[in-house]
Amino acid sequence: MPEKMKAVVKPEAAPGAELTLVDIPEPGPGEALVKVRATSICGTDVHIYEWDPWAASRIKPPMIFGHEFAGEVVELGEGTTTLKAGDYVSAETHVVCGVCHQCRSGNSHICKDVSIIGVDRPGVFAEYVTIPECNAWRNPPDLPPDIASVQEPFGNAVHTALSTELVAKTVLVTGCGPIGLMAIGIAKAAGASLVIATEVVPYRLELARRIGAHLVLNPKTTDATTEIRTFTNGLGVDVLLEMSGNPSAIHEGFSVLKRGGFAALLGLPSRPMEFDLANEIIFKGATVYGVTGRKVWQTWYQTRALLSSGAVDVGPIITHRLPLEEFVQGMELMARGECGKVVLSL
Repeated sequence: MPEKMKAVVKPEAAPGAELTLVDIPEPGPGEALVKVRATSICGTDVHIYEWDPWAASRIKPPMIFGHEFAGEVVELGEGTTTLKAGDYVSAETHVVCGVCHQCRSGNSHICKDVSIIGVDRPGVFAEYVTIPECNAWRNPPDLPPDIASVQEPFGNAVHTALSTELVAKTVLVTGCGPIGLMAIGIAKAAGASLVIATEVVPYRLELARRIGAHLVLNPKTTDATTEIRTFTNGLGVDVLLEMSGNPSAIHEGFSVLKRGGFAALLGLPSRPMEFDLANEIIFKGATVYGVTGRKVWQTWYQTRALLSSGAVDVGPIITHRLPLEEFVQGMELMARGECGKVVLSL
């Protein structure tokens, strides 16, 4: 094995990143060294690349970033018991403590001491990465690496969409980035009677239509609130899946949420926002669920079932496949919204 590897590194507290050679990490006790075959770009990676206020408050350069991947185990640290060299894996990217109240009460996805691969510890935009053995997820051998690499964000969509009953429900997905697009397919597979999508980027509006949303609206060019109320016979939607983090979209979503409706919120506003709690939630009797990560490991088993059964096809959502060396192009495509999911191959 060579001593050096290619990696995309955030070298300093400033916009941008660079492809450079770094030492190949060694797996510590209970860890596995994985040779990365495919890695996909997440919105979080774009925040880190652009160095927005969130990234500046969280990332400590120099840091290899990236967290969505698939690869092959090549070396094991001391004390590992469940993996072997050659295993084809992805990973739950939230490394949890296992001993806090949340972890010990079945809520490890909101562990108070979580450490995230590619955020708090070296990531997967590299030829090799070390991961805790207990975070590894074995992939079926016939699952293509590009599909395997997007299971982590697909799991975000699964967690969000399946946080409530969707059978025969009307569903609004606000924000058709890759996870929003995945949520459209999951809602349809789960039996939603009507799936409406809102998005302002033309490229992603077309993707939402292709994925199968029944009604696709651009709030910049149409009165989406009126259209949704008309399309639902004045009732509004049963379920809001908020994926954008855009304040206007959030208000719009709650304005058309039916009385007694359910809202699952995954999108992150870039700054604090005002909210009419009385009229948008309390007087509506709405139920609101905040989504972070995936339920470990429930969401992963749901993800496997949806993908292996063919109930949801994420292939059309992967619109660009680039070599790792072209990561800048991938970041720019993501920033402009002129793509679905971008996968980098090694």
